[in-house]
Amino acid sequence: MQPTQPNTPPNTPPNSLVWRIVHFPLVLLVIGIAIFLGTSALSARIRLLFPVQKGTPLAILFALIVAGMFVGTYCLFVRWVERRPVVEFGLRGWAGELGFGVLAGFGLFSVVIGIIAALGGYHIVGTNPPSALYPVITLSIMSGVTEEILLRGLFFRLIERLAGSWIALILSAALFGAAHLGNPHATWVAGLAIALDAGVMLAAFYMVTRRLWAAIGLHAAWNFTQGGIYGVAVSGFDTNGLIRPHIAGSDLLTGGSFGAEASLSAVLVNVAFGIALLVIAHRRGNFVAPSWRRRRFGQGAGLQE
Repeated sequence: MQPTQPNTPPNTPPNSLVWRIVHFPLVLLVIGIAIFLGTSALSARIRLLFPVQKGTPLAILFALIVAGMFVGTYCLFVRWVERRPVVEFGLRGWAGELGFGVLAGFGLFSVVIGIIAALGGYHIVGTNPPSALYPVITLSIMSGVTEEILLRGLFFRLIERLAGSWIALILSAALFGAAHLGNPHATWVAGLAIALDAGVMLAAFYMVTRRLWAAIGLHAAWNFTQGGIYGVAVSGFDTNGLIRPHIAGSDLLTGGSFGAEASLSAVLVNVAFGIALLVIAHRRGNFVAPSWRRRRFGQGAGLQE
């Protein structure tokens, strides 16, 4: 993993009041949200013009196109609005970070399922053909890329520049959990679990690398492994995986209809991994102090807590 500056600041022209206003973190956040709403509207328009049947290879292609649109939008936002290099999608070492994230996502969820199975909550009853993977591949690409760009690349990063790493971590995790409350079978327990096990872990992964590759890989692989391999509902959405399971037991054990990511085992496993990542980020000096403390000490964005 390639360490970078903890939070790369925008390139604000000296003595320019307009750019100073534009580059204030909350203003950048509003501009970024508006731009990505436009990208989402454009992708929806393209889908209307070129309808694609769900659960087909063409749907996967469309997901890749939308993912590319979001990456391109982020790069343009950083280059044209923040006026700085797009370090979050730097190409040096990208494959290793993405691959490590994929392996972490597969391994973590496999541990979660192993715990649930050992406690009698998960049993294999059959298999499905490989074509069953099409919908979950589409879902994994879309969620892994778009949610990481919006939640970690945009929201977490800009809130961190203003309020520091700890507040950004808390707010981004809470927002991530709340965003899933509208999903099928969602409960406040499921939202809290998502905030704790995914929101903290994914933000911590970003803090370690200061790039988005590893977080995208972990997010996408977690969803794919959950639904595509083990046949478990992904954030409340029913999926068919290579394995057809029988899931029985309390919601605390299995996560219920929302999926195993709302189970106690997922919270414990992912929070432990997230804490380990936070320790690594702290040792690398990748924690950012609040802006008011940085001003007090006359330091840049990299002042460590």
